[in-house]
Amino acid sequence: MAVPRFADAGAKYEEARIALFGVPYDRTCSFRGGSRYAPQAIRQASYNFETYMMDHQRDLLDVPVADLGDLPAYGPTTEMVQGVSKRASDIVGAGKIPIAIGGEHSLAPAVVRAFPKDVGVLGVDAHLDFRDSYLDEKWSHACSARRIADHVGVEHVVYVGVRSYSREEREDLERLGLSYVSVYDIHERGIVAGVERALKAINRDRIYLTIDIDGVDPAYAPAVGNPEPFGLAPLQVKKLIGLLAPHLVGMDLNEVSPTWDFGQTALLAARLIREAIMAIGEARG
Repeated sequence: MAVPRFADAGAKYEEARIALFGVPYDRTCSFRGGSRYAPQAIRQASYNFETYMMDHQRDLLDVPVADLGDLPAYGPTTEMVQGVSKRASDIVGAGKIPIAIGGEHSLAPAVVRAFPKDVGVLGVDAHLDFRDSYLDEKWSHACSARRIADHVGVEHVVYVGVRSYSREEREDLERLGLSYVSVYDIHERGIVAGVERALKAINRDRIYLTIDIDGVDPAYAPAVGNPEPFGLAPLQVKKLIGLLAPHLVGMDLNEVSPTWDFGQTALLAARLIREAIMAIGEARG
């Protein structure tokens, strides 16, 4: 089934407040592949939902959204980064909010590069993703936070929900001053306290949100490239999106590998994207 666009993203580009685009790319995957199929799987899943969102008492059709389709299936990561940054820069330059649908987490730094360096970045992720290089690849999915920090500064990047990092990453985060909020802190103190701590550390008014779906516990999101137990619950991520909405200038959702489950991860991804669209719409009046 070929799905032309994300459900209810029917606005003309010129009239849209938000512009979606897919990045079918997973060439640096290190465990389970298939996230290149995620953009279409998430679009298909998006047709499951009512346009009227009960929890918001609003209709998603009231928020003008355009779906620009997928970017090409790039080869080298440098080509992907260039292509994604160009698409995102065009959207940002037109005064719209980009939402990228991945694909692997290597796309996130490419989108962030479309923004001025005065944005802050909050990530949802099971992993710290702070390697300088992984398997001889500086644009690997395992380097997303490091490459984002190259653009906005390490002090303006915070990942939440973290429950895994390497010995080298631990040494680098202490040496360079990277902040993060562990999933254990969130389970103990709550998601609101975790987000408030992250925003205080980032210290920027304009926030870009990158969601690696493996930040959610694999009980809810099993179809990911690198599943890690003890994760966040979907309602916690929903709450996080609502808290960030007044600050959001852009977003991506990545690392859904749809061949590894029966569609539940793509459904959650589609619902979280819809949550972001509605929350942004509410925050912008």
